[in-house]
Amino acid sequence: MAEAALSGTKKHRRRTFLLRLERWWPDLLAGVAAAYDDPERVAVRLVEIAARGYADRPADLHALDERRLLRPDWMQAPDRVGYACYTERFSPDGTLRGIVDRLDHLQGLGVTYLHLMPLLMPREGDSDGGYAVADYRAVRPDLGTVDDLRELATTLRAHGISLVVDLVLNHVAREHAWAVAARAGDEACRGYFHVFADRELPDAYERTLPEVFPDFAPGSFTWDAELEGWVWTTFNGFQWDLDWANPAVLAEFAQIVVDLANLGVEVLRLDAIAFLWKRMGTDCQNQPEVHAITQALRAIGRMAAPATLFKAEAIVGPRELVPYLGTGGHTGRVSDLAYHNSLMVQVWSMLATGGTRLARTALAALPPTPPSGTWVTYLRCHDDIGWAVDDGDAAAAGVTGPGHRHFLADFYAGTFPGSWAEGLVFQHNEATGDRRISGTAASLTGLGSERRDPGGAFARIFLAHAVVAGWGGVPVIWSGDELGLPNDPAWADEPGHEADNRWVHRPRLTDADLVLRDDPASDQGRVHAGIARLMAVRRDLPQLHASAPVTVLDPGSAEVDDGVLAVVRRHPSGPFVGIYNVTAQPRPFPLAALHRLGLEEPREAIGDHALVAGADGTLWLPPYAAWWVVSGR
Repeated sequence: MAEAALSGTKKHRRRTFLLRLERWWPDLLAGVAAAYDDPERVAVRLVEIAARGYADRPADLHALDERRLLRPDWMQAPDRVGYACYTERFSPDGTLRGIVDRLDHLQGLGVTYLHLMPLLMPREGDSDGGYAVADYRAVRPDLGTVDDLRELATTLRAHGISLVVDLVLNHVAREHAWAVAARAGDEACRGYFHVFADRELPDAYERTLPEVFPDFAPGSFTWDAELEGWVWTTFNGFQWDLDWANPAVLAEFAQIVVDLANLGVEVLRLDAIAFLWKRMGTDCQNQPEVHAITQALRAIGRMAAPATLFKAEAIVGPRELVPYLGTGGHTGRVSDLAYHNSLMVQVWSMLATGGTRLARTALAALPPTPPSGTWVTYLRCHDDIGWAVDDGDAAAAGVTGPGHRHFLADFYAGTFPGSWAEGLVFQHNEATGDRRISGTAASLTGLGSERRDPGGAFARIFLAHAVVAGWGGVPVIWSGDELGLPNDPAWADEPGHEADNRWVHRPRLTDADLVLRDDPASDQGRVHAGIARLMAVRRDLPQLHASAPVTVLDPGSAEVDDGVLAVVRRHPSGPFVGIYNVTAQPRPFPLAALHRLGLEEPREAIGDHALVAGADGTLWLPPYAAWWVVSGR
């Protein structure tokens, strides 16, 4: 099935591809069979795409494939540190080429994984921050060219940094060639989308569909006069949802995956992946076919370019998270990485309440990740913070889900008495009362323009990043947070940004900020030194390899103070216990608990000192302390 595509390759190359085909054909066929009729025909078409991509793959990337296959856990190692930014807001000249001038800053943080926010060609005007893609094979002209992207990927790889790029799966811009052709009467391209002649089916679907942007894009369907139909638009009227029940859509994206991998992209962030499959009577998220499709795409990627990994952007409820890393028959066969949205939410919840009961309940309830699955952990990202607190977890912790979500929104909007935060409310849903929050880490912890609590803010920023970095997986720093940058006061001044306050937490990184980075008396210097220290210590702790199982210590036990989160990671090199005081007062922790875990001579790795208890056997954590405890032997 791949002979023609491989005919011009050398014998050893053909042999390699056929071995990969043998290895990943079962995964491909099983994934396709779970979503499509005539699965063998569909799978053969996909193999042909993989074979052509493999044959066209540059020699240096073939070598990278071989190295990565010899070390399949390369993304799970504790030296993985991520950074995410918009090219035009991070690069000194706003271009892809200019990124290289900031390599010293990235390397100073230990960055080995760089996520550049949407850079493929979007529609003109409002593009949902670049997530309305008009051409997957072109780069935004203001950022550079495809050749610039290839050159940057090569340069980053030479410095030990993997390039991460967004691949928007759920929808395309109304201006994409497929949508243009559909409006022009091309029936094949019309079949790429969900189009309805009247409101009967849209109305039936909307009975169970939540609104993503209720403020400025209510509803999930948009009338298009040229198309003469209602088109499914989950996010915005200019973003047309693709019909993934059509295998031609799968084939199109298999080719896009291979093309981006051959540019040197090492991680593809699968945007809005939870929304791919539509089913009447559901919220059309997290359907079983989503995981089957991901398995098929991953199998194609493994055949053509195994150095390229998949990262699922599934910002879903806690119970739906782990399947994106693979459970049941999909274990080890879907995304390699997934966002740990639940951890992010619980960190902010702990800081606001000064208690850990809800976090311990929610995090302990998560099923274990598969050995090959890796969390992306983060305190914040380009998006708003949605309070994805499970009602069952909330009840088990003695609060109500709606009540706690409303409290968190009030607290981080700065309206709750005693709040130090300076966040902005994003997307207030009048029907449910839900409100999401925008704001930089500094502004949400007390280091905003009003400086409501700068002393506590430095400690909270360090503590929160320590929880994220000490969980395992790949901790990702959002640009500007490593320098303690506050909310951008001019966020609404740029054309197209005035209606979307998420731009408040997407500040531009300036040379002046980087100069202050090296001043230990400045906000930038203090925050940077703390985060850089965390990442440097993390690098040398084998217990933070992502495959090490993690448990929350005694989630229901009175032994652990409610102001303390304790997390245990078990590894052949010895246990690791992360102990975090989320309060502004000293909190106790029993030394005997560490002894029972096998830490007879406990050493705190971040500060590099032994832990010594008082006469009563109690250790006292200072306010907002973060301890990474390992054996002192």
